Amino acid sequence: MRRFFYATNDDNNSSENSYPRLSTLSIGASVELTESIAHHWCRVLRANIGDEGILFDGFGGEYQVQLDSISKKHASATLLAHLETDRNATVLTKIGLVMSRGERMDYAIQKATELGVTAIQLLTSHHGEVNLKPAQVEKKLAHWQQVAIAACEQCGLNRPPLIIAPISIDDWLKNVAANEQTNEQINKRTIAVSPIVAELSQDAYYQILQQPADLCLQLSVPAAGQPAMPDSLPVVLKQQSAYIKLLIGPEGGLSADECARAADIGFAPWQIGLRILRTETAPVVALATLHALRLVL
Repeated sequence: MRRFFYATNDDNNSSENSYPRLSTLSIGASVELTESIAHHWCRVLRANIGDEGILFDGFGGEYQVQLDSISKKHASATLLAHLETDRNATVLTKIGLVMSRGERMDYAIQKATELGVTAIQLLTSHHGEVNLKPAQVEKKLAHWQQVAIAACEQCGLNRPPLIIAPISIDDWLKNVAANEQTNEQINKRTIAVSPIVAELSQDAYYQILQQPADLCLQLSVPAAGQPAMPDSLPVVLKQQSAYIKLLIGPEGGLSADECARAADIGFAPWQIGLRILRTETAPVVALATLHALRLVL
């Protein structure tokens, strides 16, 4: 069955309609589909009344639904069942990713989503190719969040990763270093994301993103004498729940100063293999390796 992300704040909503969390509705109730879903399911895919699909809103689980009405501009569906299905990765991960151009960035976000990343913090750096102007940020953030949502619809992930508005790598490292505050202070922060996931970002599931990580890793180029894996990585992966932050640089790599600052606040260097990975390949390899290690340790 087709899967659709049911956004309580639909970017394509041209009316003043607000959409409820699916969990506030009863099984058997009729729910108005967002304009994005109605357009894609009913007009692009040419669904008919009686067709069944899956809706998920990111707040946990998913809902089996059946189309019960279709009009020129609107569509609604009946909630048939709530499925507790949880396909979240067993290792929570936040990637600090220096932005790259065009399809390479789309690829990195899409594949990281398929591999269960929890959040991606967009970064600028000394050797980075992309520095967005303030007027560009909202549009690009919305685009990359939609790339992640589309990947969720395809792969079955029920909680979309948050794509967080770009900041400089220096500012991000300062924030990571400052995360030794009390939980109460940390949880008062808001996460700078696209409006489509703004409400979702406040859900308890994502609050761990504001906490200190169990381990911080800096993906680095191969270096003589550098261990293939930090000694602490297997220990962290054996924990019942693990939260890991990853720092991934641009095509030109992080500068020596950026690497040094990351190391100073506890980012352990991690080289995966003897080859230099492209910036869009590194998230895929890192996440796949973490999940594979988790299974065997």
